[in-house]
Formats: sequence, structure tokens, C-alpha cells
Amino acid sequence: MSPGVVDFLFRQLVAGRPPVDIQWQDEGVTLAAQPAGAELARRLAESDLDALTPTELFHYVRAAQRLAAWAEGLREAAVDRYCQPGNTQDGVARADAHP
Repeated sequence: MSPGVVDFLFRQLVAGRPPVDIQWQDEGVTLAAQPAGAELARRLAESDLDALTPTELFHYVRAAQRLAAWAEGLREAAVDRYCQPGNTQDGVARADAHP
């Protein structure tokens, strides 16, 4: 078990609370409910993996997978746009764009 998890469990024991973290429910959007995008990327980047419980780590991995799928969709859309004939690139019309 990571030091963060041990610390959390110890604090719960001392306070007489169950070894389950339910306080996060009052702190805003969970990682599982956070829409894919820049905010999710920021939250994942700022997370301390050593402090996560196994359940939280599972949700972290799932959120990272959603973010990766979202980013891949952006990449695919950009490639499709780049490869379409007749589009302008860098503000200059392509020579082969004329009908």
C-alpha cells in the first residue's frame, strides 16, 4: 500500500470514520463525471498517483483512457481536414484546389 493510502486509512481510524473516502462527493465533479478536455487533462496531470486508493486509481485510469480517446478524435478530425482537397492551409489556397 502506498504511503498516501496508509496515511488516509490512519486518519480515518483515528477520527472514528470508516476506511472509505466519501468526502470527495462534496468537492465537485468526480474524475468519472469530468468531461474529456483540458480540465480533465489538468486534473490528471496534477493527481498524486501514490496517494490514490485502488478504487481511485481505477477511476484515474478510466479517465485517462477517455481523455486519450478524445484526443485521438481531435487528431483524426485534423488529419481529415488536412487531407481534404480544396481546403486552404496556412491561409494559402492549394494549387490543386481549383476545379
